Amino acid sequence: MLKRIHHVAIICSDYPRSKHFYTEILGLQVIAEHYRQARQSYKLDLALTDGSQIELFSFPNAPARPSYPEAQGLRHLAFEVEDIAQVKARLEQQGIHVEPIRIDPYTQRYFTFFSDPDGLPLELYQTD
Repeated sequence: MLKRIHHVAIICSDYPRSKHFYTEILGLQVIAEHYRQARQSYKLDLALTDGSQIELFSFPNAPARPSYPEAQGLRHLAFEVEDIAQVKARLEQQGIHVEPIRIDPYTQRYFTFFSDPDGLPLELYQTD
């Protein structure tokens, strides 16, 4: 039986830039970082406060995402936040473009989108 999402894996184009984004801007905690010589690839394990993780990979010559945002496959990654306006403001202070906050017509919850350094769509979702 499935219990919860353990991790999401992301392949980035510029490892130092993405590492900075996910650790310094989004504030995720580093669990482990490894350089895998045989693959010429970094693997960075990052923790969210609920125990879920993001695995950040670098691979030489990885193909770009086909289109944004409606390509088949994973559409976006959503992060739950307590105060969406506060998180939006903090991201914008660091030069991150964040879309206007909207209300989901079905759940009546606040949400907005922004992108990681490779254009991966990320969502902020306020549950309370």
